Amino acid sequence: MDAYSTDTTDFAFCDLPPVLVIASSDAASARAEQCVRAAGLRIGASLGIEQAPGRLRQQARASAVWIELDRDCGEAMDVLLNDVNRDLRAERYAVVLSLTGELLDPVAARIDELAAEILVDGTDAQRLAALSTALAWRDRPLRAADVASDRSADRLRQLSEEVSRIASTLARLSAGPGAAAPVREPEPARDLPPLSADTVRHVIRARRLRARYFSEELFADPAWDMMLDLLQAEIAQLRVPVSSLCIAAAVPATTALRWLKTLVAQGLFIRRADPHDGRRVFVELAPDTSHALRRYFAEVGPASVV
Repeated sequence: MDAYSTDTTDFAFCDLPPVLVIASSDAASARAEQCVRAAGLRIGASLGIEQAPGRLRQQARASAVWIELDRDCGEAMDVLLNDVNRDLRAERYAVVLSLTGELLDPVAARIDELAAEILVDGTDAQRLAALSTALAWRDRPLRAADVASDRSADRLRQLSEEVSRIASTLARLSAGPGAAAPVREPEPARDLPPLSADTVRHVIRARRLRARYFSEELFADPAWDMMLDLLQAEIAQLRVPVSSLCIAAAVPATTALRWLKTLVAQGLFIRRADPHDGRRVFVELAPDTSHALRRYFAEVGPASVV
């Protein structure tokens, strides 16, 4: 796919912030361009995966970069994602990454910045909201979809507040019941009663059974579901890749990824590179999170934990 610049004679878009589109195919490029234009933004250029790194290095600054991936482009894709992750850390531009579910692990292995908006098999509405959120994150003025931007920013703030609440709760559990703040080192996990993988598995199964009788949206709690899945894996000495953990969250992959990034940023989860596969990362519980969960199960005892 060849690079091209948009027609600068289109005065309807000339004063809007441009978006750089990078796509893995002509079809992917067309879909990304349609979404960018629907948001009322101008496309600065449309590039293929191989051409994009050179253009990004030359680009002084861009308002946003939209990356549309509908196939695995191998090493060229890895190089691009590494460059984009570096630029995210430098806050050079906002990023929306739209991809298919099959590409979740190789993308997650390269992009670990919280500011990246990652969509997995997203709808048109989700794609527009992601672009608004990405630009809002960078505190850029947005001429179109201001209301959508505000709502997305509110959702991100609520997400951060909810994760902070979970982190505080886990910290209190680690310190023991009734403790307002830890005054001593928490007791080692080995002093807690043993916890079997079957016990945690039973809780996970009980949570999933609710969907037989009620709508899943009523009980969406991705942070807790991911914690339980990682605890079960830890006890069974298994490793959990990003794609599997997103399935365990029991919410759309895009939502699960947002929670995952926030939980990692809060220090509740840890990312570990797969030593045998550079295109995959594993996720595990941070030691304090694991200890707090084990204390929780010990205190609840034989009661049903759902």
